Amino acid sequence: MAWNIQKISLSLTLATILLCISATVTAKPADFDRQSQEFAREMAQKHGLDRAELGQLMSGIQYRQKIIDAISRPAEAKPWHQYRKIFVTESRAREGVAFWEENKDLLQKAEREFGVPQEIIVAIIGVETRYGRHAGTYPVIDALATLAFGYPKRADFFRRELEEYLLLTREEKLDLTGTKGSYAGAMGMPQFIPSSYRAYAVDFDGDGKRDLIGNRADVIGSVAAYFKRHGWKRGAPITTPARGAGAKHERFVEGGMKPSFRIDELARSGVTPGKPLPGRSLSSLIKLEGAKGDEYWLGLNNFYVITRYNHSNLYAMAVYQLSREILAERSNRKG
Repeated sequence: MAWNIQKISLSLTLATILLCISATVTAKPADFDRQSQEFAREMAQKHGLDRAELGQLMSGIQYRQKIIDAISRPAEAKPWHQYRKIFVTESRAREGVAFWEENKDLLQKAEREFGVPQEIIVAIIGVETRYGRHAGTYPVIDALATLAFGYPKRADFFRRELEEYLLLTREEKLDLTGTKGSYAGAMGMPQFIPSSYRAYAVDFDGDGKRDLIGNRADVIGSVAAYFKRHGWKRGAPITTPARGAGAKHERFVEGGMKPSFRIDELARSGVTPGKPLPGRSLSSLIKLEGAKGDEYWLGLNNFYVITRYNHSNLYAMAVYQLSREILAERSNRKG
């Protein structure tokens, strides 16, 4: 009897192991290799890359099912009260103050040059990678290829990003196969995707290289430059609670993230800003699912600019609120 129990236990253990393996290792799509080689031919012809080398490179790419799984369940799908707990925390605020103190000269320079408040720059880096601690573990080329050739829903977008990555590594002398990033191919402390890296990264310390992987000067300058290029207005407000907003104002919520309703128009419908704003200012109306019911906020131009970094009101509000926590923590330390 004891032997039979051991045998059954061993069988169950083996079955569990096999089940785990089958759940985590999924065969790549049937046409993955064909698509990758077609891409290699296209890139060689379009950009003068070595066809044989590129074909060999694409043959060595590893399809990763975990990447497909991750992009299929983004944090932005969570309700606000759960999403907020991930990013707006006491520990992240404390770490933000430490990062600020370590880089205060660079942050001051970035604010002077681009007009973006230091606490917003710090909060972006805090939300994105916890100040560089979690910059991603996937080879960028594997992540982009997996999504370009194995995720039809956004294949065109990631195919373009893979092309941008090939050009970026050539321009900035990055390690083509060794550079690590997020499951979506975002890189470095500020998590720029390849197209954003090429378009918006700056050489903030003048060393002749735009390095978002290990150079804090370039990281800080590039975040500020990104916001400036997307329309950040120096000294302008970001967001404020929307008083009087409720279910009857759903049409404003459905108007989207871009500020498109005048403050005086919203006021005539019963929605007023938590702090005074010019009546001609444009805003969006944001509804967030709080733990105790819906929260309503006005999204002004600078709030919308934050959503250009990640197209989510949840993301922009997490950045804004973390920046407030960082400011408060820094003020408390200075007494």
